[in-house]
Amino acid sequence: MSERLRSIVASEDIDFVIANAENSAGGFGVTPQIAEELLGLGIDILTSGNHIWDKREIYEYLSNPHSLLLRPANYPEDCPGRGLKVVQARNGVKCAVINLQGRTYMPPTDCPFRKADSLLADLDSTVRVRFVDFHAEVTSEKVAMGWYLDGRVTAVVGTHTHIPTADARVLPKGTAYQTDCGMTGPYDSVIGVETDPVIRKFMTSMPARMQAAKGRVELNSVVINVDEASGRARSIRRYVTGHQA
Repeated sequence: MSERLRSIVASEDIDFVIANAENSAGGFGVTPQIAEELLGLGIDILTSGNHIWDKREIYEYLSNPHSLLLRPANYPEDCPGRGLKVVQARNGVKCAVINLQGRTYMPPTDCPFRKADSLLADLDSTVRVRFVDFHAEVTSEKVAMGWYLDGRVTAVVGTHTHIPTADARVLPKGTAYQTDCGMTGPYDSVIGVETDPVIRKFMTSMPARMQAAKGRVELNSVVINVDEASGRARSIRRYVTGHQA
């Protein structure tokens, strides 16, 4: 995937790369070493979700003010890390990245809609390019967030469910949206893990040990074209393993 990412960045003339590192440590959380490896591939900033706390060694890494790994902003303020960071893209444009987490069928957090309001109210108005990773379980909550932030952010892209959705579009006021951009990993699996234990768990309701699957790997993503002056999205399209979908 490292070579594939570099190829996509070069061929698509991409200035800024965001990746969710949620399950990069064997399917559960992320470690400082893995975060640094991912950033070393040319990723500009990392987002996460409810599995961010799985590896205790990540807590100190998150607390570093220079860290390029975000955790959802609507966790309590005294949790390690932050949920918004402004980073300069390769073309010199400042980009704000916001990480939020849904509340339906997810661990308890503050309201992501009100947290988005608060973060945007405090954000420097000269930072026009604003990207939101909304890490949520149900499609309705993600769609609602897209409409809620339409015209106020450049893009709202959902993560967490691992399966890419077919609803990429630019909303009426200029916000690019997709309910879930999918995952990068083995797609001959059940959302990234070996199939047999998952099937057995569904059939028996007994606990099962989950293992990351191996084999054919896909990179699922979206490519967003942005008007840097206004912060409005011109277009959004799926990009799957180096081929347009």
